[in-house]
Amino acid sequence: MAALSLAEKSRIAFIAAKRSQRASMARLQFSPLLRWRFGSASLGNLLIVPQSLRSADPSFWPELKLGHMGLAGTGVDLRGNSPFELRPPNEGWERALHGFGWLRHLEASGDFEARDLARSLTVEWTLRQRGVGLAWEPAVLGRRIISWLNHANFLLDDASVETYDAITTSLGAQIVRLAASWRDGPDGYPRLLALTGLVLANICVAGHDRHLDEIEKLFAAEIDRQLLDDGGHVSRNPAILVEILLDLLPTRQCFAARGRKPPPALLQALASSVAFLRYMRLGDGRLARFNGVSVASPAGLATVLAYDDLFATPLAAARESGYVHLARGATTLIADAGPAPPFEFAADAQAGCLSFELSAGPRLIFVNGGAPAAADQDWRAQARATASHNTLVVNETSSAKLVRHKGLEALIGGAPIRGPQNVTSKVEEVNGDLVWTASHDGYLGRSGLIHHRQITLSASGSGISAVDRLTGAETALRLKSDLPFAIHVHLHPEITCRRGTIPGTAEIITPEGQVWFFSAEGAELNIEEGVYFADSSGPRRALQFVLRGATFGDTTVSWKAEIRA
Repeated sequence: MAALSLAEKSRIAFIAAKRSQRASMARLQFSPLLRWRFGSASLGNLLIVPQSLRSADPSFWPELKLGHMGLAGTGVDLRGNSPFELRPPNEGWERALHGFGWLRHLEASGDFEARDLARSLTVEWTLRQRGVGLAWEPAVLGRRIISWLNHANFLLDDASVETYDAITTSLGAQIVRLAASWRDGPDGYPRLLALTGLVLANICVAGHDRHLDEIEKLFAAEIDRQLLDDGGHVSRNPAILVEILLDLLPTRQCFAARGRKPPPALLQALASSVAFLRYMRLGDGRLARFNGVSVASPAGLATVLAYDDLFATPLAAARESGYVHLARGATTLIADAGPAPPFEFAADAQAGCLSFELSAGPRLIFVNGGAPAAADQDWRAQARATASHNTLVVNETSSAKLVRHKGLEALIGGAPIRGPQNVTSKVEEVNGDLVWTASHDGYLGRSGLIHHRQITLSASGSGISAVDRLTGAETALRLKSDLPFAIHVHLHPEITCRRGTIPGTAEIITPEGQVWFFSAEGAELNIEEGVYFADSSGPRRALQFVLRGATFGDTTVSWKAEIRA
């Protein structure tokens, strides 16, 4: 556990004070004295039903009929009970249950029995809830409001008077509650989700639209605060953008349907974030596995990228987000060239500075471990470690430190990381080759070492060559004792490898039979087992090259990988 510096203690105190202030404001806003400002709890007419862009799972309804309810990667046997009667298996499942995103699976089935069940479960929820607990956290509340609005026709068309009144009365009360409480949630995506739900409610429900001007300004300010100029998210997690855009795109449509001009911040965020997501894709069309990217549905990414009407200009560089994209021929390389996010946004960040991933055509060759799915959180700490990334590790420690502080973790939803503090990065073209040169100081405080990395992607895309160096900060450094180091190069689980006939070499074989030649100088080449976390079936065994050695303070290792057949 990392000891906290005075500056970090001050930052935590500031975050806690701001959160306390927001909580107090939320309680005050929801008091009988001020609650009236947010409109009547009775629901007016629905002016618009926003489109849901999230894809439906055709297996959900058949499995539910058999008594099995799968949410957030975890399946539960209902045993004839209502899901609201059961003890949730984990927090992710509970959030998904109370967020009601599963309504889309039932509506997509086209089955009247599924519609009847959706209505009965929704009414049951309204009868069971008492306005406390996880179901009323602003992000969960915002998601539920969005879900109920998305599927309002499914829930309300031809419904009985009792069902209609129960659902609409509850929805109206929830909108008022969210208007008062949206501030009282973790920073980052949860807060933006809550505000998105509130904006949609104000656009779509008659009687609440009189608050839209005020909410629109808050919404635009939060977008500007969280989404960087290059389109990335302040958390540095590319996958969060998919979730954000799946809500922001319908929000833009609702503004247009009401004859209102969308906030410029919303339009700019949509265009830049779509461009950023394209930038972060490897040859298989999916996002590179950095800083929390896990098992992501390709359907969601494909949906947001299909909005060509945004006229997103291709992104040339993502300096603010801290990523590098190199492409030559059929080969694509994406690298992490940024420091850790601020504490309040770093609960999912990983210690993968200067790591990279590489694809050849649609085939993934070198990959980071990625983040485990919600059902596999026991692997979370290992997945965040530097050794689970394609980069260098000194003395079996990560380049970033995990900050364990109960108060901070409660505030932001997890343990953040800190470091490296200083990261340099530049890309140059040299005779058609693309050369990425970078460094970080994640080991400076503990070992006095700077990690320098240079990776060159050949003009033809037929291979990469790399140099990893450990040096002192300014002058030549001689450590009191040698420190072990290891350069990890993880292979995708579908890739195999074998030792070459020449010492210090190996061959990489793809399922299609393509062969890559791997070689290293300055360290011992080992083939070891690794773990690939970002798989829909759970963590998978994989292979990795590990270049091991010991540094006395100034060490250089060269390695390369190139297509041979």
